Amino acid sequence: MSDVFQEKKVLIEEIGLTLEERAGLAPLAARIYATLILSSNAGLTFDEIIEITAACKSSVSSNLNVLLQLDYVEFYTKTGDRKRYFKTSPNFVKNAMSHYGSLLKKELEVINKVRTFNQLNNPEKYYSDKTVGLMYQEHLIAQLESIDQKIQEISALQNQSI
Repeated sequence: MSDVFQEKKVLIEEIGLTLEERAGLAPLAARIYATLILSSNAGLTFDEIIEITAACKSSVSSNLNVLLQLDYVEFYTKTGDRKRYFKTSPNFVKNAMSHYGSLLKKELEVINKVRTFNQLNNPEKYYSDKTVGLMYQEHLIAQLESIDQKIQEISALQNQSI
């Protein structure tokens, strides 16, 4: 086994585990996506994905459909070739950032509810935790603003290349 192949295999696992955790993907879907990230822009055929992942056709098909629905991957066909070629979607980073922003917004809403509850029902705790709570709230707001800015920059870059 070549060093590059082994390195790619390890990286697919690492990316896959991260995607499972951050994006809530099933293990096979995460590994399929990781494989496509590390593949050429030409993409991979269904059969190549089956061979690389060593998974059964139905599992690969189901997980590819999930990735297609989430807009993580897209496919195209070549003239005269019935095979579908799967590759990463150019929208993935934007979608991932939007998803992460949604999680931060939910967390910020919970933090606000906790702070309001403590202010009304637990004033001594509210005032003793006030500085830390505000710092965390400010951190979340800054993260959300940064994510929104990057999404706008990505959109502008994608619009330029059209």
